[in-house]
Amino acid sequence: MTTTAENVLVVTGGGAGIGLACARRMAADHGRIVLLDRNEEALEQAVNGLKASGIDATGIACDVTDAEALSALADRVEAEHGPVETLVTSAGIISNTETLMDMDLDRHRQVWDVNYHGTVYAVRAFARAMQDRRKGAIVTLGSITGMGAFPLPAYSPGKTAITRLTQILSVELGRFDIRVNCVAPTYVLSDTLKQRIAEGLRDGEAIRKAGALTTYVLPDDIANAAAFLCSDAARAITGVLLPVDAGWQAATIYRSYTGGVPWEESN
Repeated sequence: MTTTAENVLVVTGGGAGIGLACARRMAADHGRIVLLDRNEEALEQAVNGLKASGIDATGIACDVTDAEALSALADRVEAEHGPVETLVTSAGIISNTETLMDMDLDRHRQVWDVNYHGTVYAVRAFARAMQDRRKGAIVTLGSITGMGAFPLPAYSPGKTAITRLTQILSVELGRFDIRVNCVAPTYVLSDTLKQRIAEGLRDGEAIRKAGALTTYVLPDDIANAAAFLCSDAARAITGVLLPVDAGWQAATIYRSYTGGVPWEESN
C-alpha cells in the first residue's frame, strides 16, 4: 500500500495490546493513525507514545457497541483526518472459564456486544466510504477458540461468528475492491493475559507450551500478520482466516493421539 498523507488507518481497541501493536507496526504504511478505544486513559498514553515515535496519531474515545455513534464518528474521521483505507477491528474483551448453565448472562451479552457486534458496527461505519472509493483493506480479530469447543460459551462462539462474518464481508465488499481477512491469535501475552497469569487465572507455562513452538505469542506477532494482510503483498488474498498460533492447531491434534506422543516434553 502506497503511503500518502491522506492514507488513514483506524484501529478499534487501539489503546493497548494487539490494537496498539497494529498501529505501531502499520504506521509506516499510513499517513495517519486514528485509535478508537473506550479507555480514555489508555488511549491518551497510546497516542502520546506513538507521537513520541514521530507517528501522526489521534485518539478518539468511543464505545463500539453504539452503532449510531460509531457511524457518526466514521463521518467525522473522514472529514477531519482523511480517507480511511484500512481498518483493524481489534476491540474485544476476554472471558474466564465457565459453563453455559452457570455463566453470567449479563457478561455473556457484553462479550457478544463488544466482540461480535462491535466488529459488525465498525465495518458498517467505515466500509461505506471505502465502497464509494472502491478501495480498502479490513482485518478482523478472530481466535483459535473459534475453531473448536472451549469452555468459553460466549467468547468462543462469538469468535467463530467473526470468522464467518469475515467470509461474508469478503464477498459482499470484494466487488468494491475491498479485501477482508481475519487473524486468529492463540493465547497472546498481552498485559491483560499477564495480569490473569499473575492472579492465577491462567497457567503461564501451559500457555507457553501449548503450540508446536514452545514460545509465547506476542501482540507484535499478531500485528505483523495484520500488516501483511493489509499490504499490497496480499492483494489477491481475501476471506481467509490466518492463525498466528505458534503451531497450536498442529500440536493439539498431535498430542491428542491416544497412543501417546513419542517423546517427553522437556522444554
